[in-house]
Amino acid sequence: MIFYALAFAFGCLALATVLAMWRLIFAPTIGDRLLALDTMFIDAIGLIVLFGIATGVQTYFEAAMIIAMLGFISTVAYARFVLRGDIIE
Repeated sequence: MIFYALAFAFGCLALATVLAMWRLIFAPTIGDRLLALDTMFIDAIGLIVLFGIATGVQTYFEAAMIIAMLGFISTVAYARFVLRGDIIE
């Protein structure tokens, strides 16, 4: 039963990643592109966690935490750059 749930979750996250990539490429504004990039970070975290569940290796969960921190910092830095023109004041 867990195999079917993992397969469904992998499929849903793969579709979400493809749709976010589509939005990243064809977005009309820079804010939409930033939101699509953040969504892709979240999808990547979900895929890594699912892969960790499927294989039973706990190292993937630590990698997901590191990617989550990097995704948050990069999104904030990019948003500050878009709004103010610089990151460090």
